[in-house]
Amino acid sequence: MKPSTNRMLNRIKSIYMFINNHGTVTTQELVEEFGITPRTIQRDLNVLAHNDLVKSPSRGKWTTTQKKVKMTS
Repeated sequence: MKPSTNRMLNRIKSIYMFINNHGTVTTQELVEEFGITPRTIQRDLNVLAHNDLVKSPSRGKWTTTQKKVKMTS
């Protein structure tokens, strides 16, 4: 796997874990926490949403779904 792909997957995993630990978070909170652009955060959230791992109950807010996830290192 390319290093850039590995970094992206690690970032997406970290974003998922952050949302899971904090309940509902805003896109802006994620931008501030991870120090990346709103566009990058949105792309990562789209990946998570496409895989039914997060949902947006209202515009700009995110929470995890009930889908079971097996976390690996």
